[in-house]
Amino acid sequence: MIVMNLQPTRDFLQEEIVLENSRARLTPLKEEDFDLLKDVAFEPQIWEKGLVKMEDEGDLKKYLQTALEERRVGASYPFLIYDKKFGAVAGSTRFGAISLPHKRMEIGWTWLHPRFQGTGLNKAVKMAMLEFAFEVLKINRIEQKTDLINLQSQGAMIKLGATREGVFRRHCLTWTGRVRDSVFFSYILEEWPNIKARFFV
Repeated sequence: MIVMNLQPTRDFLQEEIVLENSRARLTPLKEEDFDLLKDVAFEPQIWEKGLVKMEDEGDLKKYLQTALEERRVGASYPFLIYDKKFGAVAGSTRFGAISLPHKRMEIGWTWLHPRFQGTGLNKAVKMAMLEFAFEVLKINRIEQKTDLINLQSQGAMIKLGATREGVFRRHCLTWTGRVRDSVFFSYILEEWPNIKARFFV
């Protein structure tokens, strides 16, 4: 079941949304979450293929400030991920690249401490977000993207029914300065009922 303090609306960015199912609870990311994320954010494996550097508390503060500013200006909606099975904060995710006039957004910026990877938590997180986007907001298209060399992330997207669309060559820079090629995936509204039945049972 999804729990949310919201009726279908275009200005959901101003609302305090809580998405929840039997495994995951997503709450709006806040400055106060800094202390909760300190325990899970500094594992190098999480960021080795990432776009941002996360080595110390200064990096985490900058990450939080950027996420909260993006929400303020309507560019994204970041969440804190809580794993109900293990009773612990596991990481963060967000809706981003939000274009409500075109009924399109992205699910991304998702990171989990390695001890939560491969446990089913990511699937539960994506289920809550996709249900909300398609069934409440009536979004037409959800995008996901990842590094071309990140085969683990690509495999996870395929396992959840996303369609691989293609590669944006020399798309962006990672925090190390490496030029990244990005692989784009998507879900669309018309396909969601079948994807939900096949991949999210």
